[in-house]
Formats: sequence, C-alpha cells, structure tokens
Amino acid sequence: MNHLLSVLGIRLPIIQAPMAGVSTPEMAAAVSNAGGLGSIGVGNVDAVGARAMIAAVRARTAGPFNVNLFCHAPAVSNPPREADWLARLGPHFARFGATPPAALREIYKSFIEDGEMLAMLLTERPAVVSFHFGLPSTDRIRALEQAGIRLLASATNLAEAHAIRDAGIDAVVAQGYEAGGHRGVFDPQAPDERLGTMALTRLLVTNLSLPVIAAGGIMDGTGIAAALALGAGAAQLGTAFVLCPESAADSGYRRAMTERPPRSTTVMSAISGRPARSLSNRFTALGEELGNDSAPDYPIAYDAGKALHAAAKAAGEYGYGAQWAGQGAGLAREKPAGELVELLWQECRDAIARMNPIGSR
Repeated sequence: MNHLLSVLGIRLPIIQAPMAGVSTPEMAAAVSNAGGLGSIGVGNVDAVGARAMIAAVRARTAGPFNVNLFCHAPAVSNPPREADWLARLGPHFARFGATPPAALREIYKSFIEDGEMLAMLLTERPAVVSFHFGLPSTDRIRALEQAGIRLLASATNLAEAHAIRDAGIDAVVAQGYEAGGHRGVFDPQAPDERLGTMALTRLLVTNLSLPVIAAGGIMDGTGIAAALALGAGAAQLGTAFVLCPESAADSGYRRAMTERPPRSTTVMSAISGRPARSLSNRFTALGEELGNDSAPDYPIAYDAGKALHAAAKAAGEYGYGAQWAGQGAGLAREKPAGELVELLWQECRDAIARMNPIGSR
C-alpha cells in the first residue's frame, strides 16, 4: 500500500470527487465500500444539512469518506452590478413566463467564516476533510487535525501547492485545467496558468514531499494508471461518476452527457461567478453573449443562475443548468458507483501490465 492510501485508510487509489449537488451519500458509500474514497460536497448546505449527509453515508458504510468544503473569500455585494445582471437576464426569464429575483443573495457560506460547520465537523469527525478555492485559517486547520481528521486541499499551480504544504495539509489534489466543475484557484482575479493534469501532477510530485492526487480529465483505469506513473498516489474522478444511478444529476444533465458525438465543454464564470467547466449548453452560450466579466461575485451570481435554470426546467428546457463536466465527459459510463470502481481498478491493473509486461508476469 502506498503512503497516501495508508494515510487515507483506503485500499484502492481511486477517489470520487466531491461534486456538490451531484454526489450523494449513496454514491460516497458505494465508492468507499468498493475500496476507494467516497466523497460528499457540503459547500452548498449549512451545518445541519452537512450533518445529515454525514449520517446518511455512515448508515451505508463503515469505511472512510471525504467531506469537502468551500473556502472562497466571502462575496462582496455590489447592488448596481447585480441589478444590471438581473436586467440582462430578464428577457431569458421572460421566455419561460418567469421574472428574475428582485435581488440576489450570497447562497453559500464560506467555511472560512462558518463556525457552526467547524463545530459540527469537530463533533462528527469524518475521516477526511478537503478544501476547495483556498484554505481556512491556521486555527481551523489545527483544530481539525487535533480531532484526528486527515486533510486534503486542491491546487491549480505550484504556488497554491506550496501554501497547502506550509499549512500542514496531508495531501494536495492537483486539479488540472481539464477538470469539470469549479476551478480551485485561490484567487479568481489572478491570472490562471491553466496547467493540465499531466504537467501539474509532475510539477507537484517533483517539487513537494507531500502526496499528490491527480485530478482532471481522468475517466478510466488507463488514466488512473497514467496518474500513478506520473508519481501521484491516487487519482480523483468526478465526471466519470455523473451517470451512476446514485448521482443526483437530473435527466437533462444525463441526456447531455450521453449525446453522440459528445458535447464540447467550456470554462466560464457566468453561471456562478467563478470559472467552472461545463458542457456547452444554452447558459454557456448566454455567458459568451453577456460576457463572463459582467457576472456578480461568486456565489451571488449563482443565485441568478439557479433561478434561471429552475424557470427553464419547469418549462421542459434543461439547457440552462450547471452541467459541470470535464473534457473527457464523452467517456462516462452508466454503471452503479461500486461496480464502476471495480471496473476502474481492473482497467488500471491491465494498463499497468501493458506498460510493464515483463514485471507483470
């Protein structure tokens, strides 16, 4: 067993990404029961909701699992900008017989300032907690460590990885530009190096003593084997699990994932206020039209995006949803999460054998 697997208490180097709103307790438990590390994203719920999700996972598995938190800088409200954004979205609401919200809210509370979430985690003590969009304070990190919780954090470049190392985090998730969902950049206003998974993983493995988890565009066991060959201790997959029956993805999202030829993906900020990779759809086209830089801060902009999706969905149009997906979306398979983990591990072993035919005899 490699060092990272020992740290995380898992058998297989397969981590299911914590896709908030898509991953479920059922999915996390199935992955953990199959020997990987299942994950739930709780950045979109409060402490009460997160506690219920943790209880639901524990009712289905005795294995370790990961609880993911958002550590974004709290949004700065700009009422004129928000009103302008709603006015520009108004004609699109009108298409579905709806009106935009009168005002926008900061719908997600950052873990940076969520004392109730911290207290809940210190009581529940999940095996693993991970951070996205940055890091909490040193005091919060130390409190979680003293509770016996293993910590992970996402990095999109070497500087972020150094900050993660210096904070005493147990392992770093190397999020390549291919990844679906929100970019983990610490500062969304800073230039994004847009490093791919292969280059970023090697940079971090070479420059850090910290275990590295490769993430972004990995969809099958061959991709996992490639990540291990690059020096990663494990691979994290998110888009690969969207079509699992345990996923919370709606029917429109699933149809878009299974189109042939596969849809392209694009990174934009218009849906939520932060850069994120989605399947190309009506909302991404709208974002190109309106301009990503016009959107309010994350997650205030997401309040508008969710309202527009709800209005369109009620009229049978699913193209305004946040259909987060990585560049390998066309490789996703419709299998139960536990069966998918078993298949991924078999594919990984086969790929390793192909790369080292003599040693595998």
